[in-house]
Amino acid sequence: MPKEDKSKRPFLPLSIAVMTVSDTRDLTTDTSGQLLVERLTQAGHELSDRAIEPDDIYRIRARVSAWIADPAVQIIVTTGGTGVTGRDGTPEAVAPLLDKVIDGFGEVFRQISFEDIGTSSLASRCLGGVANGTYIFCLPGSGNACATGWDKLIAPSLDYRTGPCNLAELIPRLTEQ
Repeated sequence: MPKEDKSKRPFLPLSIAVMTVSDTRDLTTDTSGQLLVERLTQAGHELSDRAIEPDDIYRIRARVSAWIADPAVQIIVTTGGTGVTGRDGTPEAVAPLLDKVIDGFGEVFRQISFEDIGTSSLASRCLGGVANGTYIFCLPGSGNACATGWDKLIAPSLDYRTGPCNLAELIPRLTEQ
Protein backbone atom coordinates (compact mmCIF):
# COMPACT_ATOMS: atom_id res chain seq x y z
CA MET A 1 0.00 0.00 0.00
CA PRO A 2 1.53 3.37 -0.99
CA LYS A 3 2.18 5.94 1.72
CA GLU A 4 0.28 9.20 1.60
CA ASP A 5 2.46 12.15 0.56
CA LYS A 6 1.65 14.54 3.39
CA SER A 7 3.69 17.32 1.80
CA LYS A 8 0.81 17.72 -0.68
CA ARG A 9 -1.71 18.36 2.11
CA PRO A 10 -2.90 21.92 2.71
CA PHE A 11 -1.85 23.74 5.88
CA LEU A 12 -4.66 23.64 8.46
CA PRO A 13 -4.62 26.45 11.03
CA LEU A 14 -5.36 25.47 14.61
CA SER A 15 -6.88 27.52 17.41
CA ILE A 16 -4.34 27.93 20.23
CA ALA A 17 -4.67 29.46 23.71
CA VAL A 18 -1.55 30.71 25.51
CA MET A 19 -1.23 31.06 29.28
CA THR A 20 1.70 32.54 31.15
CA VAL A 21 2.07 31.44 34.76
CA SER A 22 3.73 34.19 36.76
CA ASP A 23 3.31 36.23 39.92
CA THR A 24 5.20 39.16 38.43
CA ARG A 25 4.38 39.46 34.70
CA ASP A 26 1.66 41.37 32.91
CA LEU A 27 0.95 41.70 29.19
CA THR A 28 3.61 44.40 28.78
CA THR A 29 6.37 42.35 30.45
CA ASP A 30 5.36 38.84 29.35
CA THR A 31 8.11 38.14 26.84
CA SER A 32 7.70 34.34 26.84
CA GLY A 33 3.96 34.47 26.21
CA GLN A 34 4.49 37.08 23.51
CA LEU A 35 7.14 34.90 21.85
CA LEU A 36 4.66 32.01 21.70
CA VAL A 37 1.92 34.26 20.27
CA GLU A 38 4.29 35.55 17.60
CA ARG A 39 5.51 32.06 16.69
CA LEU A 40 2.05 30.54 16.44
CA THR A 41 0.63 33.37 14.35
CA GLN A 42 3.70 33.41 12.08
CA ALA A 43 3.13 29.69 11.55
CA GLY A 44 -0.43 30.43 10.40
CA HIS A 45 -2.33 29.34 13.50
CA GLU A 46 -4.93 31.45 15.32
CA LEU A 47 -4.65 32.79 18.85
CA SER A 48 -7.95 31.90 20.51
CA ASP A 49 -7.16 33.38 23.93
CA ARG A 50 -4.30 34.59 26.07
CA ALA A 51 -4.08 34.82 29.84
CA ILE A 52 -1.67 35.43 32.66
CA GLU A 53 -2.35 33.54 35.88
CA PRO A 54 -0.41 33.65 39.14
CA ASP A 55 1.51 30.63 40.39
CA ASP A 56 -1.62 29.20 41.99
CA ILE A 57 -2.55 25.61 41.19
CA TYR A 58 -6.28 26.24 41.39
CA ARG A 59 -6.25 29.37 39.19
CA ILE A 60 -4.11 27.55 36.61
CA ARG A 61 -6.37 24.50 36.70
CA ALA A 62 -9.53 26.62 36.39
CA ARG A 63 -8.27 28.47 33.32
CA VAL A 64 -6.99 25.32 31.60
CA SER A 65 -10.25 23.51 32.44
CA ALA A 66 -12.29 26.29 30.86
CA TRP A 67 -10.20 26.11 27.69
CA ILE A 68 -10.48 22.31 27.58
CA ALA A 69 -14.27 22.67 27.70
CA ASP A 70 -14.29 25.37 25.00
CA PRO A 71 -14.80 23.77 21.56
CA ALA A 72 -13.07 26.76 19.96
CA VAL A 73 -9.73 25.87 21.66
CA GLN A 74 -7.81 22.99 20.09
CA ILE A 75 -4.38 23.53 21.67
CA ILE A 76 -3.22 25.03 24.98
CA VAL A 77 0.37 26.14 25.53
CA THR A 78 1.48 27.32 28.96
CA THR A 79 4.75 28.94 29.91
CA GLY A 80 6.12 29.15 33.43
CA GLY A 81 5.66 27.34 36.71
CA THR A 82 7.43 24.15 35.63
CA GLY A 83 10.49 24.43 37.84
CA VAL A 84 11.17 22.86 41.22
CA THR A 85 11.22 25.90 43.46
CA GLY A 86 8.71 27.78 45.56
CA ARG A 87 5.32 28.08 44.00
CA ASP A 88 6.06 26.27 40.71
CA GLY A 89 2.98 24.12 40.27
CA THR A 90 1.91 24.08 36.63
CA PRO A 91 2.46 20.31 36.20
CA GLU A 92 0.49 19.61 39.39
CA ALA A 93 -2.32 21.86 38.17
CA VAL A 94 -2.55 20.38 34.67
CA ALA A 95 -1.69 16.68 35.13
CA PRO A 96 -4.99 15.71 36.86
CA LEU A 97 -6.90 17.16 33.90
CA LEU A 98 -5.18 14.99 31.30
CA ASP A 99 -6.81 11.94 29.74
CA LYS A 100 -3.43 10.89 28.38
CA VAL A 101 0.12 12.07 29.05
CA ILE A 102 2.50 12.42 26.11
CA ASP A 103 5.59 11.20 27.95
CA GLY A 104 7.88 11.74 24.98
CA PHE A 105 7.23 15.48 24.98
CA GLY A 106 8.98 16.11 28.30
CA GLU A 107 11.64 13.51 27.59
CA VAL A 108 12.61 14.95 24.21
CA PHE A 109 12.39 18.53 25.48
CA ARG A 110 14.88 17.76 28.25
CA GLN A 111 17.14 15.94 25.80
CA ILE A 112 17.20 18.94 23.46
CA SER A 113 17.65 21.34 26.40
CA PHE A 114 20.53 19.29 27.78
CA GLU A 115 22.52 20.14 24.66
CA ASP A 116 22.07 23.86 25.46
CA ILE A 117 22.00 24.10 29.25
CA GLY A 118 23.49 20.83 30.50
CA THR A 119 22.25 19.36 33.75
CA SER A 120 20.08 22.42 34.42
CA SER A 121 17.62 20.69 32.09
CA LEU A 122 16.90 18.18 34.89
CA ALA A 123 14.89 20.85 36.73
CA SER A 124 12.51 21.25 33.77
CA ARG A 125 9.19 19.56 34.45
CA CYS A 126 7.58 20.39 31.13
CA LEU A 127 4.55 18.30 30.32
CA GLY A 128 2.48 17.33 27.29
CA GLY A 129 -0.86 15.60 27.13
CA VAL A 130 -4.40 15.54 25.81
CA ALA A 131 -7.72 16.22 27.55
CA ASN A 132 -11.09 16.02 25.81
CA GLY A 133 -9.33 16.12 22.43
CA THR A 134 -7.41 19.29 23.37
CA TYR A 135 -3.62 19.07 23.30
CA ILE A 136 -1.81 20.75 26.19
CA PHE A 137 1.88 21.63 26.35
CA CYS A 138 3.45 23.12 29.49
CA LEU A 139 6.78 24.82 28.87
CA PRO A 140 9.27 26.50 31.19
CA GLY A 141 9.07 30.28 31.51
CA SER A 142 12.25 31.34 29.76
CA GLY A 143 12.13 32.70 26.25
CA ASN A 144 14.81 30.25 25.14
CA ALA A 145 12.80 27.32 26.50
CA CYS A 146 9.65 28.55 24.75
CA ALA A 147 11.51 28.98 21.46
CA THR A 148 13.01 25.50 21.79
CA GLY A 149 9.69 23.92 22.69
CA TRP A 150 7.74 25.65 19.95
CA ASP A 151 10.30 25.47 17.14
CA LYS A 152 11.59 21.96 17.67
CA LEU A 153 8.59 20.07 19.10
CA ILE A 154 5.22 21.80 19.08
CA ALA A 155 5.20 23.53 15.68
CA PRO A 156 6.16 20.43 13.66
CA SER A 157 3.74 18.27 15.67
CA LEU A 158 0.86 20.66 14.94
CA ASP A 159 1.55 20.94 11.23
CA TYR A 160 -0.93 18.75 9.36
CA ARG A 161 1.66 18.32 6.58
CA THR A 162 4.32 16.76 8.85
CA GLY A 163 4.99 13.09 8.15
CA PRO A 164 5.02 10.29 8.82
CA CYS A 165 2.55 11.44 11.50
CA ASN A 166 1.57 14.51 13.48
CA LEU A 167 -0.76 15.47 16.31
CA ALA A 168 -2.90 17.76 14.16
CA GLU A 169 -4.38 14.85 12.25
CA LEU A 170 -5.50 13.32 15.55
CA ILE A 171 -7.54 16.32 16.73
CA PRO A 172 -11.15 15.11 16.72
CA ARG A 173 -12.64 18.51 15.92
CA LEU A 174 -10.24 18.88 12.98
CA THR A 175 -10.80 15.47 11.49
CA GLU A 176 -14.61 15.75 11.77
CA GLN A 177 -14.68 18.73 9.40
